Amino acid sequence: MGLIASLPDIDKQPESVFVMHEKSEKLIPLHTHTKGQLSYVEGGIAYITIDFRTYVIPARHYLWVPQGVEHILRIGYSATVLRSLYFYSHDDGVNPFYGKLGIYPASELLIQMINYSERWDGRDMSKKDENFEFLIALKNILPHLDNKSLPIILPTTDNEQMQKISKYLEKNMGEQLTAKSVSSRFNISERSMSRLFQSTLQISFLQFLKTIRMIKAIELILKTQKPIGDIAYMVGYNSISSFSDAFQEFTHSRPTDFRKN
Repeated sequence: MGLIASLPDIDKQPESVFVMHEKSEKLIPLHTHTKGQLSYVEGGIAYITIDFRTYVIPARHYLWVPQGVEHILRIGYSATVLRSLYFYSHDDGVNPFYGKLGIYPASELLIQMINYSERWDGRDMSKKDENFEFLIALKNILPHLDNKSLPIILPTTDNEQMQKISKYLEKNMGEQLTAKSVSSRFNISERSMSRLFQSTLQISFLQFLKTIRMIKAIELILKTQKPIGDIAYMVGYNSISSFSDAFQEFTHSRPTDFRKN
């Protein structure tokens, strides 16, 4: 049974930990639960959308979704395994970590612990189950790991004009796009387009363009074996050094190191 079919079961036992290891490419529709969600992305890439903002979760990263937060989850690549544990929330107040959305690099310890939980795939684990203390320990260590959040965020909007511009940028990101050329194509002034970005996405034109380029670069690095130089060119950079600097700014890692990891 997959995650979509299991959604109604997650909250049946409030004091339990529901374990689900998803191994297919899926769109998990808008939903919420009364438990906190820990999901580890093994291979490929996943995306979570909350309030018109899409967050990118690359391979070997995990996310924590606080209880009660409505979200859409998309597994973006068929080779991706999404390993999820839904934890009881009665003690979430003991640490601020449990009350905020976060995306973090996974340590080897955490990866091994999450992988170990696969033996309970599709099960609701509670105090009556042997080794439940292991799951308690897993939740308890989360606030004490190296939790430097990786907020790669792509804002979205239901504004039709902004949607057309963003789709154009995504389709043509490999070109040398400028605010002047794009505003001219859509028959508006640069100033009007700048205001449109700020009013609908709360982000500048250049910030949005850099973000979609970095997201595409992450996808290409994880999904293909294309040389880093080719990927840099495909997403609109003329030099590997400028691409590498921009990539490190977003991911805290150089493209070559990101692929190795």
